[in-house]
Amino acid sequence: MALATASAAATRQDAPPGGRIRRVGIATPYLFLLPYLLLFGTFVLAPAAYGLWVSLHDWDYLLPGKPFVGLANYHALLDSGSAVYEEFWQSMRATGIFTVASVPLLVVVPLGLALLLNRSFPGRTFFRAVYFAPYVLGVAVIGVLWRFLLDPNLGAVNGLLRAVGLPSDTPWITGLPWAWISLVAVTVWWTIGFNAVIYLAGLQDIPRELYEAARIDGGGKWAEFRHITLPGLRPVLVFVVINTMLASSNMFGQSLLITQGAPGNETRTAIMYIAEKGLREYNMGTAAAMSYVLTLALLLASVIIFRLFRDRDAV
Repeated sequence: MALATASAAATRQDAPPGGRIRRVGIATPYLFLLPYLLLFGTFVLAPAAYGLWVSLHDWDYLLPGKPFVGLANYHALLDSGSAVYEEFWQSMRATGIFTVASVPLLVVVPLGLALLLNRSFPGRTFFRAVYFAPYVLGVAVIGVLWRFLLDPNLGAVNGLLRAVGLPSDTPWITGLPWAWISLVAVTVWWTIGFNAVIYLAGLQDIPRELYEAARIDGGGKWAEFRHITLPGLRPVLVFVVINTMLASSNMFGQSLLITQGAPGNETRTAIMYIAEKGLREYNMGTAAAMSYVLTLALLLASVIIFRLFRDRDAV
């Protein structure tokens, strides 16, 4: 009884004057979100809306007149007789080739690397840093470095092949399919560490007790990977697949600096062509329309990936 009386007295002392409990206002959560909403609106929503407006005009930013053309820029991208149709869809094809070739490697190889680096062995921290190190370099550094290394005439790669008696005339950046192989290999080498770190974080969140129970039940390594690791990594896999797909679809620097779109325009990606159309030819209306077509394609691909992970098991 004495304890209940003391608790009631303490409650009365802690209560605000007047006996009323201070309530959080309805606008409080929005006030906390306001700084982010201001940044998001200023640097994402406003430019997106402005870009959509530009895509509806014949927009040359060097000229004062920017006549409204409606959907004409979009129609030109779907009209096989227009001047931009063939080159735009060629660049979209190049983007698709790079995405299809690079995404599986950037999803599977980092997962295997993360599984190895998640084990306890001497020098584990050192190897984690080594694999992540290339990712901190900018695309300009990576592009210029590999441009010289892969040069068919003076590059160190062909020079090394020549030194060991192997064929040394491979056109790494000037012929197909070698140009694609070079771009994909360089990108995997450059960005593999990022996805591996994401996988490592996900692996460390899987309870160790699940693996111990699987061993007691007689499950092997494959059974543990299939029934514990993959289901536990499912949210991480969604993030990695979506993020990697978007990054590969927006590949620009590697192709610009390493192959320069060669041979011909075979490795000129959609982002390269959009930049060329808008910044070099000053046709911002067409470039904006191209960017929205690419955005729509990426949105559809993202929806498909989300549905696949939602409707199916992770195995």
